[in-house]
This record gives sequence, structure tokens and C-alpha cells, in this order.
Amino acid sequence: MTQLPLQAVLFDMDGTLVDTERLWWEAVERVAAERGRPLGETDRPEVLGRPVEHTADWLAGLTGAPAGELATTLHREFADRVRGGIVPRPGALALLDALARERIPIALVTASPRAVADTVLEALGAGRFAVSVTADDTAHTKPAPEPYLAACRALGVDPAGCVAVEDTPTGVTSAEAAGCAVLAVPSLVTIGAAPGRTVLGSLEEVTPELLRSLPPHRLRVMSWNLWLGGSKVDDHRAKQLKTVLETGVDVVALQETGGTAAEELAEALGWHHHRAGENLGVISRYPITARFGDPEVGFYGAAGVRLRIGPGREIDVWTAHLHYTPYGPYEAAFDGLGAADLIAHEGVRLAQMRDTLRRIGESAEEDVPLVLAGDFNCPSHLDRTEVDWPVTRAAEEAGLRDSFREAHPDPAAAPGHTWSPIHPVHEDGSGRPEPQDRIDYVLHRGLVVLDSRTHVSGTPRPWPDVFGNDWPSDHAAVITTFAVHRRG
Repeated sequence: MTQLPLQAVLFDMDGTLVDTERLWWEAVERVAAERGRPLGETDRPEVLGRPVEHTADWLAGLTGAPAGELATTLHREFADRVRGGIVPRPGALALLDALARERIPIALVTASPRAVADTVLEALGAGRFAVSVTADDTAHTKPAPEPYLAACRALGVDPAGCVAVEDTPTGVTSAEAAGCAVLAVPSLVTIGAAPGRTVLGSLEEVTPELLRSLPPHRLRVMSWNLWLGGSKVDDHRAKQLKTVLETGVDVVALQETGGTAAEELAEALGWHHHRAGENLGVISRYPITARFGDPEVGFYGAAGVRLRIGPGREIDVWTAHLHYTPYGPYEAAFDGLGAADLIAHEGVRLAQMRDTLRRIGESAEEDVPLVLAGDFNCPSHLDRTEVDWPVTRAAEEAGLRDSFREAHPDPAAAPGHTWSPIHPVHEDGSGRPEPQDRIDYVLHRGLVVLDSRTHVSGTPRPWPDVFGNDWPSDHAAVITTFAVHRRG
């Protein structure tokens, strides 16, 4: 697992770089008081880190004054205070200079309007910032992710490789929704630590070296059905090892291991492994600190491990194999069954998925991310929308996200078929085309998807002439690259 390089630092303005959060509060406080509504501590979430329009609408609801009139007055009051004197936050200028010396790109991302931001930029030195994004530049401002996404697009950088520096919960929400790591330096409102979020008391504590340590690490997870251990293909173990090494994966969730594949692959790679029953296993370049599920699980079922992937970073990885019959795509293509019958016939797999989710729930910890990978032997409700396939729906309702569909939202443009690279036609000799479907998955909770793809080596010859294939399986593998944040 390698750490993503720091690509840019994205600074909030009010309360983060300059002491305008106090000025904004004072402006709102005065306008509210003039209309008979004194402000208190409980009002801060509606004021701090919010765009003028939000606070104006909120005050309009409390006072009965027109929102447009309030917005105009708030703009004027705040601008008067800003022009009266901008005070940089302690450590702000020194940090900006240090980042400039190391040629780390800097952006300003603020919920203030352009007129106010330009005044502050002039005071700080507009040349310090490669990009500035204000409330006037996106359809939605904080807490929506658009401002940070717009800054990343303008810089040509990946949000996962950026650190956003914020002082309010609203700004933190915006940056985290965009996929950035967050350094929170609270000004007037307390912010708690969380995975991917570091909280410090002052910018004086921040250095370029610290910022470089905050982007997440990259973890590559593969789900792979080995097809009865690979025994249908000659020299299968060597071909499996070649695949693991060439793809650069860090963890492999295995199904149909043939009993010994997990330990043999791990031994050859110098990795760690967990074997569950005769069919399931996990191999990992990172140490296994806990094992979950029935170690004597049958051919179908699930098993999991907890991995220590770095200081302050753990992850749970589960592998699952669900029953293959009755197979919905055959029933749809060959038997003409409709949606209701197809859903009704998913009962065995649905029970196995629910059992898997129950076992995951028993071992899960709130701040430990989760991956559930495997051969589910059924399509996804995200792909074949004419049928609300219940197995993948159950996983989604349990809070798991489909990494491949996150990376490729359009099923028509990226079908992601994993069944089957060796079966262009049905193997009953009828010559009917084999339904091609995505039935292998890498699901997750608490991670950021950087990329997901299917993988097959070479051009496999079709069944039954498979003995010499470079690809030692009848399924394509799924490989997802995640960003893994350290615990807060």
C-alpha cells in the first residue's frame, strides 16, 4: 500500500486564513439585533461557514423581514468590516510561504461572494493562489462538495490527493464529500476528529511535512473465483501468482480455492493468509490481526479478516461465495421468467447474503472500513434495472456500496461482465449465446473508490479448450483501488 502524493492544499478563507469569521458573526449579530432577534450560541451553525443567502433565508424565517433585503444588508455590513481591516490567522502567511517555496499548489475555496474574496485575496496576495472558488462560481456552495470539486478540476488534481484546511463543520462536510483529506483548525465551533480528518489548534502547528502525511494510502483489493482452485488449466498456480504480481494488488478475496490455494499462494508470495473451509480464503501482503466467520464454512458462505495496513489504519475484508442455482440470467434468457419469478427464486442466495451481513455486523467496528468481495452468482439491481435483484439490494440497504458502479455509473457504457470469459455460448451444445453478466463484486463501506475494473489475462480460448489458457479461471476478476484514511 502506497501513500498518495500531496497534489494541492485547498484553503477555506473566513476563519481559516483570515479572522473574518468573527467579523461575519458580528455583522449577522447586528442585523439580527436591529430586527429584534438577539443571537446566541445555538445560532452559530446557521451563521458560521454558511453563504449569505442561507443566513438571510434563516433570518427571514425568524424575523419576517424579506430575505433579499436581509442579504443586501448582510453583504454591506460584512464588506464594511472586511474593508476596515483584515487580520490573517496566526501562522497563515508563514504556511502559505512555506508551501510556495516547495511549489505545492494552493487554492482558495470560500462560501463568501467574489467581491469579498477578492478583497481578502488582495490583502493576502492574490499571487499566492493558483485558483480561487467563491459562492458565485458554483451552483451550490458549502456544505455541498461542488466548491472543492471545482477547485480540483481547475488545478487538474485528484481530490483524494488534496488536503482541505477548514475551520467549520460546514466546510469540513463540503471537503470530505468531495473526497479530500481534511485538516480542521476550528475557530469558533468545535470540530471532532474522524477518519481522514486531523484537528489542530492553530495553523502555527502546520508544516508542509505534516500536510504531506495526510492524504490517504492506496489499497488495491481483488475478488477472484479461482475455478476449483484453477485445476482446469495447466500450471495454474504459477499463472495465479503471475496475475497477483502483475496487477499489483494488496489483498485478494478468493473463492473456489480447491482447499489449498490460499496458503500456497501466500507462501509463494511471502504474504499472510486465512483459509476457511475448502472453498474460501483471503491472502494479504498486510498482517491479519483477527479472523471472522466459521472457519469450517461449507462450499457456500463467507469468511473475513481484519488487516493492519499501517499505523492507525485497519480494514476488514470479507470473501463470499453464494449458491449458483437457480441462476437468474439463465431463467430470464432461456426460460423467459419475469421479474417477480426471478426475484422469488433468489431466496437461497438472499438468505446467504443476510447471514453474511449478520456475521459482518457482529464483528464490525464503527471506525474500521469494510470490504465485502465475492462471487454472488447473481446480477445487480444497479445493472439490470428491470429486476430489483434482492441480493445486491440487501447489501446496499446494509450500507455497502458497489465500487465498480461508483467508478462506472453507466452500465451500458461499462457493463463490467465477469461471467464468463470462456463461455461465449451455453455449454449444453445448443449454440445459444451465454448470458454475460456482472456477478462478482467488491463492495465497501467507509472507503473512497479511486478506480475499479475487471481483469482477464490474455485472450482465453473458449470452453472446453481451456487447458492451455493464460487465464486460469472461468470468471473475470474484479480489482478496486481504494483510498484508505488513517483514523482521526
